[in-house]
Amino acid sequence: MATRRASAEQTVEQAMEPTQGARGGATPALIALGAALTPLAVGIAYSRVAVEHAAPLPPAIEAERHEFLSPMAGMISYYADERGEGRPLLLVHGVNAGASAYEMGPLFDAIRGQRPVYALDLPGFGFSERGDRAYSADLFAVALLDLLDEIGAEARGGADVVALSLGSEFAARAANHRPERIHSLALISPTGLAGQAHENRSQRRGASGASRWWYRLFAFPLWSQAFYDALVSWPSLRYFLQRSFNGAVDPGLLEYAWATTHQPGARFAPLYFVSGQLFTSNAIEKLYRRVAQPTLVIFDRDGFVNFDALPDLLSARANWQAKRVAPTCGLPQFERLDDTMRALQTFWSQTPALRL
Repeated sequence: MATRRASAEQTVEQAMEPTQGARGGATPALIALGAALTPLAVGIAYSRVAVEHAAPLPPAIEAERHEFLSPMAGMISYYADERGEGRPLLLVHGVNAGASAYEMGPLFDAIRGQRPVYALDLPGFGFSERGDRAYSADLFAVALLDLLDEIGAEARGGADVVALSLGSEFAARAANHRPERIHSLALISPTGLAGQAHENRSQRRGASGASRWWYRLFAFPLWSQAFYDALVSWPSLRYFLQRSFNGAVDPGLLEYAWATTHQPGARFAPLYFVSGQLFTSNAIEKLYRRVAQPTLVIFDRDGFVNFDALPDLLSARANWQAKRVAPTCGLPQFERLDDTMRALQTFWSQTPALRL
């Protein structure tokens, strides 16, 4: 009996040996997997319980704010000061994780009272509709054109449009599609002038079609909010804004960027930007060379884009000119407002009566 029990126990021990070996072999892999997933789980949990997603949002500009319904772009918010006379001026902000009309506030304040001036929040930003839908360059261009229609720009001689960064591509797209609504373009640190050989990674992703894969990754429901919250944390916002300033970051811009990124639906449009879907590959040929309106480029250095192709564009298109405002890194309206305004006023004075 004892012999049989010993034999049985030996058999059990032998049977257990492979399992124990398998467990021993799997343990490092499970530990590594757990170590990789723990920060993700912590980030998701922190996003859900500790991050404010409905922060108080004051107006970006101290002016009357209006809304209208665009059939394609949804509810669009814009600021207006219609005092003064002359051709209307439309200000178009750039696109980034924390974009809004606040970026154009210095220009709005410098011009208000002299001529009618308007500044919009692009779809998915500021007080404009922030729905979970597809965002595209066409959508932003349509929003711009619909606002110009809303203010009767065509009947008023067409608007002068000042656009920032990626907003420049949308403005050029709009100018090509409905030239009668836009009298001139002034593009501040525009994207799309690096040339195909030097397009940034986001633009290359858009050109290759990989942007859709990146978007699906960034926008996966389990972690999309946590991913976006990491992008728009105070340290992250300060880091990216610092790359656009030659000196210290404007504190008001930083504070507003935080407030506008912590709103319901704030992540939807920026995730399309981060994945590269809002850029136009080869924007020089597809957009800029087709612009017939007088166009000014205001530039210097920029932490995110370069302007290597600008000289060739200026040589090829007589309606284009450029003015360097230095030292700046992409936001001259904050760091060199007087110089920026002089460049704009000189440009506008050269084309007072031109109609397309």
